Amino acid sequence: MSAKTLRAMAVAVQAGVPVVAIGGPGTGKTSGINALGDALGLPTEIVIASLREPADFGGLPVVTPNGVKLAPPAWAVRLHEAGKGLLFIDEISTAAPAVQAALLRVILDRVVGDLALPLGVRIIAAMNPPEQAAGGWELSPPLANRLCHLPWAVNTSEWLEGMMQGFPAPTFPRVPTDYTDELCNARVLIASFIQHNQTALYQFPKNDSDAGKPWPSPRSWTMAATLSAACQAAQTGLELEIPLIAGCVGDGYALEFTNWRDALDLPNPEALLKDPKSFVCPERGDKTYAVLASVASAAVNNMNKTRFLAAWHIFKVAADAGKKDMGAAAVRTLAQAAGKEGYMSDPDVRKAMTENLKPYIDILKQARLF
Repeated sequence: MSAKTLRAMAVAVQAGVPVVAIGGPGTGKTSGINALGDALGLPTEIVIASLREPADFGGLPVVTPNGVKLAPPAWAVRLHEAGKGLLFIDEISTAAPAVQAALLRVILDRVVGDLALPLGVRIIAAMNPPEQAAGGWELSPPLANRLCHLPWAVNTSEWLEGMMQGFPAPTFPRVPTDYTDELCNARVLIASFIQHNQTALYQFPKNDSDAGKPWPSPRSWTMAATLSAACQAAQTGLELEIPLIAGCVGDGYALEFTNWRDALDLPNPEALLKDPKSFVCPERGDKTYAVLASVASAAVNNMNKTRFLAAWHIFKVAADAGKKDMGAAAVRTLAQAAGKEGYMSDPDVRKAMTENLKPYIDILKQARLF
């Protein structure tokens, strides 16, 4: 089995991101995924996609006195009653196109027939590469874009050691339940990267060979942010973070993003909010955008008047440096949150905004926030 891929899958499962393991037959995908479910305490339901009909995922129409209902299959009912579990969809690449279409709602909306699966249910798929599958198809682009793709490679040394000494129970990184505290920063960084390279946001596959592979879209970048946050919280390092991001948006964009992020060397937004006078506006526009977005996000997530005014001071420094365009989106975010908290009626806040943020007044007026 592939220990590295299993660890990456464990992070994705705990973060609630659907994932597909891609590897040849006989390489231990099923046993590894079963071991993952056991280790995480999740009852596993195995569904062989190639043996199913569209109604097995879309629901079987049943006429009732109240109209036609889409009855879910037994495995979905069991997961619903358990309140948690691992839905393992095997042989997904040999499922007929009509079955793949029926899976779209299951994977994205977590709905089977008329039954909504609990949030505690996680989704894993497995497949052989199409060239190694019996009568296989490439995944359709909509289905491929709903999954994090992880290659399942055979590690010879791990297998040899297991054959001679016994295969140990795999160990997995644990993602803290409060990993979403990292999500805000991960989203800011990805949004800043897209601001830097806007063509990276959406690239629909241009040929059939890329159709079933990971490709960048607003949805897959959002998944990448979730997985990046989970990796940061679990302290897995780049060894798992890069493959997980690549599994969502592709190898090229994953490497471009992580290299760009590492080159930024961003200051801690919390340190800036504690000492706003220490802020020096970066020369690079993309770095300025990332800093201002992270400051606004940090202030909004733990809002009080002192932090709010500190953020405005930082935006003033950026505007004086000629970078007001880089702060426009962050200013709107901060002002919207301030309006909800009632700070906009505070005389000190209005004075600070009027005296120090004149370059942003037109932006705020256009958004009807000032």
